[in-house]
Amino acid sequence: MKVRTKNIIDLISVLVLLISIYLGYKGYKIGIFTSVSSLRKFLNQYGVWAPLIFMILQIIQIIIPVIPGGVTTAFGVVMFGPLWGFIYNYISICIGSVIVFFISRFFGKEVVLAIFGKENFQKYHKWLRHEKYDKFFAWAILLPVAPDDFLCYFSGLTDMEFKTFVKIILFCKPPSIFLYSMGLVLGIKTIFKSFA
Repeated sequence: MKVRTKNIIDLISVLVLLISIYLGYKGYKIGIFTSVSSLRKFLNQYGVWAPLIFMILQIIQIIIPVIPGGVTTAFGVVMFGPLWGFIYNYISICIGSVIVFFISRFFGKEVVLAIFGKENFQKYHKWLRHEKYDKFFAWAILLPVAPDDFLCYFSGLTDMEFKTFVKIILFCKPPSIFLYSMGLVLGIKTIFKSFA
């Protein structure tokens, strides 16, 4: 990567992190992230722009994980339906994952520790220079059980090539998003049937 290009990417990473911290803090202060109902009320006021606002919030949520990612993913399905909820989630999660990869690569270990704490970092420390980390990361992203946001940050600290990271996110993320989405839809249907 040319020095000028790297400097531009580094600058963008810094700006995105700072903006995300600010917007995340403001969102938390006005109650957007405190409940599903408050988030729905916030988005409804934007009408046709609601999907875009949701995607921006989803990206911010990945950069500054205030609440578990599965919650916002599920909310996308509730708000926009299974198909569009999946599409909006997929696009925003991919963008957010790429951003945190660059943030981590620029700021290093300190930013990961600041956001997730030393205990979480130590759980995966052995994978930092592991030769099979790429495969581990792919399986972790594919299955909806791993701490995806953390692992995307963590991957920025490893020797993983950016193109490898992007391929894994693009091809392994859809199944886990789909499982979250369908699991929620089936859960809601089951609840309604039980009260029918």
